[in-house]
Amino acid sequence: MLTSRERVLYALNHEEPDRVQIFFGTSGATTMLAPGYDQLKAHLGIQGETTVFSRGLQYVLMDEEVLAWSGSDGRPLLSGAAPAALAHDISDDAYVDGWGSLWERRPDGLYYEIVDSPIRTATIDDLDRYSWPDLAHPSRFVGLREKAKAIQDAGYAVVALSGIDPWEQTFVSRGVEKSLLDLADDPDFILALMRKITDLMKASVVGLLEEAGEYIDVLITGDDLGMQNAPMMSPRMYRRMIKPFHAELMSEIKKRTKAKIFYHSDGNIYSLLGDFIEIGVDLLNPVQVSAKDMGDTARLKREFGDRLAFCGAIDTQWALPYGTPDDVRAEVRRRIRDLGPGGGYLLASVHCIQPDVSPENVCAMLDEAKKAGRYPLGTL
Repeated sequence: MLTSRERVLYALNHEEPDRVQIFFGTSGATTMLAPGYDQLKAHLGIQGETTVFSRGLQYVLMDEEVLAWSGSDGRPLLSGAAPAALAHDISDDAYVDGWGSLWERRPDGLYYEIVDSPIRTATIDDLDRYSWPDLAHPSRFVGLREKAKAIQDAGYAVVALSGIDPWEQTFVSRGVEKSLLDLADDPDFILALMRKITDLMKASVVGLLEEAGEYIDVLITGDDLGMQNAPMMSPRMYRRMIKPFHAELMSEIKKRTKAKIFYHSDGNIYSLLGDFIEIGVDLLNPVQVSAKDMGDTARLKREFGDRLAFCGAIDTQWALPYGTPDDVRAEVRRRIRDLGPGGGYLLASVHCIQPDVSPENVCAMLDEAKKAGRYPLGTL
């Protein structure tokens, strides 16, 4: 009988453990939104206040009781908040984050949206005068080594949230439309902005790894690069403008830890998968199967599965919110059949689970993962 950590390490080395791994509550992309999580806890009869670790996105830090019930094989490791002079509350429904972006709560109350980007009209000269957050402040990493070791000692994989997302933070700070226009019309500015953000994030991840790198098994990184039908920019543009920053960050990480690099990007990023492998990505998340070119998970496994592991793939666009428990079970069996042979598959939902997903469907997903995910997989 393998421990959860051993199970994850087998899978990430493309070997078959005793069962397919479950990644539930290990990161923002694999957790739940707060209202849905409260529904699940009520369904399970679990008491206690719900904690979120991202105010804007309302990602839940799951209770240990829920993680243990789910069979999740990893536990999250979170750094402290960065000291940031720009962060402040405006009201219960609005705040400015440490980078200076203004967030307001959506009318449905689920999470917040960015309504003002602080450097939307900035020039290159403005970047040196801007008040950037101190991502490398030592206070962020105090005690992480002990926490990570305790997770490993308990038999779970340590999943560290690094905050590495230089392109995403670029378009949050500049605005999505303006950033995309800048790629073509003002490349000098966008490269200068990404240089600044990458340097801040590099210092941050170095601080994290110097403190706890010895005990980290999976390091969460990411950058949303995909839309429903295609990447946000051409592969050629990605390779010229963004990939060098990604490669630099992945290299810094690989120098300092044996942890596997988990890379998150929604959407259809099929045409970029070879690039991710080239720069050192080990594990792709969330495998948005509803996006064009990402739904044929058997093809993804066939073409990339010897070099890339997969995390996610349980459909959140239809199966989880609108399907029956039997539909969810069938979805789980399909993705295990496609992605599980030979190891290399960590089962999770496609991004965080929304409140329109019933507790019964969450339970069906996790129960079927345990039943259908036993090796040898056989005929599902």
